[in-house]
Amino acid sequence: MNWYDENVAPRLIGAVCSWGRFDRWRREATAGLAGTVLEIGFGNGQNLGFYPPAVERVLAVEPSPVAWAAARERVAQFPGTVELVGDDAARLELADASCDHVVSTFTLCSVGDLGRAAREIARVLRPGGTVRLVEHGLAPSPRMARWQWRLDGIEQRLAGGCHLTREPVGALERAGLAGRWSRAGYAVGPSPWSYVTIAELERPR
Repeated sequence: MNWYDENVAPRLIGAVCSWGRFDRWRREATAGLAGTVLEIGFGNGQNLGFYPPAVERVLAVEPSPVAWAAARERVAQFPGTVELVGDDAARLELADASCDHVVSTFTLCSVGDLGRAAREIARVLRPGGTVRLVEHGLAPSPRMARWQWRLDGIEQRLAGGCHLTREPVGALERAGLAGRWSRAGYAVGPSPWSYVTIAELERPR
């Protein structure tokens, strides 16, 4: 990892993802959760302010020391426990079925191996547990998708490995999770970056 990826990209991503327009998605993605939550791509801890009181423990996966340091104040204010448990969603050092829920907001676009990460998420999730995600990804419009593929390499270099062309719900379903509901559409902003999906999937009992 170079100096830009270590020091600049985490701050840039943190600033973009702190935009207040994302709050309604974070609120929806965390509503009704309880117990132990695994958060993929913890970042600067933006989601902590939205977890219900019933969430007792948050297990954070975060590759950036800069982002984790930026989360320090939010972690200190959180009424439950927050633990950094790893830096790679594709290699989780957690026991099978050890998490009640998994949350990912604008993260699966940048994990190194999405297929393996999806299988790890399915493995650590208890039967009946849910995955909540808010992710941007490949648009259904062929014209827009072509632009996304053209820009994908640039996006990866500028935004810490972020892809514009991923389909996270499909990856999780291929890992054995069952979709409960999903909603997608264009948000405010440049179209190649603004096709957003919010969804819930479940590990079958």
